[in-house]
Amino acid sequence: MRNLKLFERFKSTQIHAFNSQDSPSTSNNGSSSSSPRMKFLGHHNPKSISRSSLLPHGFPTTDLLEPPLDSYLKPIDLVESLSNLYRRIESSSDSETSMLYLEQYTVLRSLGDAKLLRRCLLNARRHARDVPCKVVLSAWLRFERREHELVGVESMDCNGFAIECPKTSLIHGCDLNIVNEHCKCSMVCEEEFGSGDDIRVSKADEFSGLEEDSDFAFCVGLEKVKCVRSRIAALSRPFEAMLYGSFVESRTSEIDFSENGISVEAMLALNIYSRIKRVDLFRVETVFELLGLASKFCCDDLKSACEVRLASSVTDLDKALTFVEYALEERTKLLLSACLQVFLRELPQSLHNSKVMRLFCSSEAKEQLAFLGSECLFLLYYFLSQVGMEEKLTTEPMLVLLDRTREFARTNWQKAVALHQMGCVLFERKDYKAAQFHFRLASSLGHVYSLAGVSRTEYKQGQRYSAYKLMNFLISNHKPHGWMYQERSLYNVGVEKLKDLATASELDPTLTFPYKYRAVMKFEQKQIKEAFEEVDRVIQFKLTPDCLELRAWLFLAIGDRESCLRDLRAVLCLEPNYAMFGGRMSDDLMEALTGQCIEVESEADCWVRFYERWSAVDDVGSLAVVHQMLQNDPSKNFLRFRQSLLLLRLNCQGAAMRSLRMAWNLATSEVERLVYEGWLLYDMGHVDEALTKAEKAISIQRSFEAFFLKAYVLADKNLDPDETSGVVQVLEESLKCPSDGLRKGQALNNLGSIYIDCGMLDQAENAYKNALDIKHTRAHQGLARVYFLKNQRKEACEEMTKLIEKACSKAAAYEKRSEYCEREKAKEDLDMATTLDPLRTYPYRYRAAVLMDDQRETEAVEELSKAIAFRPELQTLHLRAAFHEATGKLSLAAQDCEAALCLDPNHTETLHLYSRSKDQASSIDNTILGLD
Repeated sequence: MRNLKLFERFKSTQIHAFNSQDSPSTSNNGSSSSSPRMKFLGHHNPKSISRSSLLPHGFPTTDLLEPPLDSYLKPIDLVESLSNLYRRIESSSDSETSMLYLEQYTVLRSLGDAKLLRRCLLNARRHARDVPCKVVLSAWLRFERREHELVGVESMDCNGFAIECPKTSLIHGCDLNIVNEHCKCSMVCEEEFGSGDDIRVSKADEFSGLEEDSDFAFCVGLEKVKCVRSRIAALSRPFEAMLYGSFVESRTSEIDFSENGISVEAMLALNIYSRIKRVDLFRVETVFELLGLASKFCCDDLKSACEVRLASSVTDLDKALTFVEYALEERTKLLLSACLQVFLRELPQSLHNSKVMRLFCSSEAKEQLAFLGSECLFLLYYFLSQVGMEEKLTTEPMLVLLDRTREFARTNWQKAVALHQMGCVLFERKDYKAAQFHFRLASSLGHVYSLAGVSRTEYKQGQRYSAYKLMNFLISNHKPHGWMYQERSLYNVGVEKLKDLATASELDPTLTFPYKYRAVMKFEQKQIKEAFEEVDRVIQFKLTPDCLELRAWLFLAIGDRESCLRDLRAVLCLEPNYAMFGGRMSDDLMEALTGQCIEVESEADCWVRFYERWSAVDDVGSLAVVHQMLQNDPSKNFLRFRQSLLLLRLNCQGAAMRSLRMAWNLATSEVERLVYEGWLLYDMGHVDEALTKAEKAISIQRSFEAFFLKAYVLADKNLDPDETSGVVQVLEESLKCPSDGLRKGQALNNLGSIYIDCGMLDQAENAYKNALDIKHTRAHQGLARVYFLKNQRKEACEEMTKLIEKACSKAAAYEKRSEYCEREKAKEDLDMATTLDPLRTYPYRYRAAVLMDDQRETEAVEELSKAIAFRPELQTLHLRAAFHEATGKLSLAAQDCEAALCLDPNHTETLHLYSRSKDQASSIDNTILGLD
């Protein structure tokens, strides 16, 4: 408690947040970096540094905390929006479908499900027909996978799948089967795409024999190019009229072409093309001339051939910058698409290239690009602006990109997302008046969430009461949402503020701001234990850098440097470039914390601590140890892979894939790289390809990780019982290979699960017990399942109790134990699971089913609606649809089915329920018509 005096000293200081802004009384210019609360309290000697000097710019305070404004669309009724989208997609024409899937992507961004979003983009690309649209969507898919982070992978490299292949994207038309097709570009022969730019054409070369059947010649200066009149005439109507019409040229054997600005080499190329219909044999410069001639004389086939040849030559940024000017001048869509493809596949680096940004943002660009069409241009600028938003750009070019997105938008959702994001960027720039204008425009198009931006900008301009009234109006006139109460809490005070925050947490537990505010408030009131409980609670079910950073602040404030350092290490695992402590955390601070926490640990000590944290099911602690071990020895690349597995367990998909990509980049052997590549492919849904990588790795060297990958992928292929036994053999082979106890514990745990699937319960029990012998605590859950299947319910419950006692993260264990308990005890466990992790939806479904059994239908639907409000999950939507069907509310049942099918259009049970609901509704309508 003596450390609390430090708090009083820094009571007016500010915590860093994503959207930390000035208070309403602060000018729009922001606080000066020299203000007392922003000073970094450094020290020259980290070993003798004092506690106060470890605080970069003081403690967080409640009056300066505020949540960020989300930059994506947030429909006021997500289920209704998804239902509407599903119906429109099902009834759409071929030309509409691609853009509808892009709309689906935009609507679903608020859920943060990377795989779901990728599927939307895949469908948009699958249905795209125009080359420019295909180019943008293929580049978007590549960006979403962050392939630009892979070392040695060039922007124009093909990853082997046709849907992202840069060459396939340049082919007009759509192929609905393209999603899982392998690309054939590597098999294309040289003749199709050209054998280089160094082949020159001359009269003395191998084509000289073509002169034999010539019957006239084009003269260019003193040179003559002999041609076949009928072949040249066949190239276009203008040539036909020239050579066979009433013009003088039709009656002469020599035609002077000197005044047309065409070189002899280009005319020779024209002659050759007229005979053999190939342009890939000529230099790029010659093809450019041919393209100009084709445009002038309306030679459509020649023009197309030249565009294809030139497009295939655009292989790097320099060529793209050179060719794009000609493509714009000649309005050649294919060549321009090829250039755009290079720029887009270079993202996000392209956003920092002045030449590329000049093309997209100059005043002439809008007119020059207009021939691509408004739909393609909206797609182009929407993609560019989304990359800019992810890069957190607030520059003038970023505003131009968003403005162009708005200009080319045609539907309300397109305009709304551009205007809302423009408001968010202007808000970050502290141009509150302009931001408010754009938020209002977005809200006028039906995007209600933009009114949160309006109220926030009013607040920033000192209009607190006006902001409060606006949020009051929203709450009174719309179905309540957590974000509405969170926003109103900013303009409320005292008890009312806390009530709003409590309601926000109840309606939407995914919001982290209420927890952070309450934690800081309790810390200000010197309720230290309660402050930690508040922030611990949110970290248990939603691990974010800002919440970990806040807890690090609190640990530092009470002098617990070791725990502070642990959380800071975990933050860096989640986001390596995170600006901790307002961007004022330096290496000196980390060194000082490290020096004062513990003695330098040996590798063996770190492994012991890693085992301890792993056995305690403490994933945050495990992450911190892995970070420390990598800091001590960055060459231990396998730890990056372990880090990715831990992050996946914590539902940090983006961070996990980043760590896995880093492991792939730093792999020192082919086997290691094949394994990591297999996991990357598996994450993309390419199961067969991942299996191929695993088998290739095994063929080179038998290793635990290669066998483990193979077993994991095989188990995901929905094998029949006979094939499942093969997975057992693979896992048994993995256990014969060298590895540490942590990984072998996971393999034994997986082996037990496969044994259960095969009905081999005794073998499963042995596998789980062996895993427990090497401290794999999670094996208690598998062992409990074995006991339950053996009708030993009491033993199953006791086994889960052991897991609850040992684990730091207990919500999943309480949920699982409920399956083995009596009804009342099960309800208690599920209530506890919801308290620990309100994002888990199974407890809501269970409670709803119990209520339905008790014929309390309204309460059952309400219970499911609570979960759907913040996590509209497939199973929850399906169950609510079934409840609606049972109570005769067929239109609501159909709506929930449509929303669920928007998430997974192939879900068999929901498809049956949807069909049944529609049939019943149709039957009732026919009965009513008959009565009339």
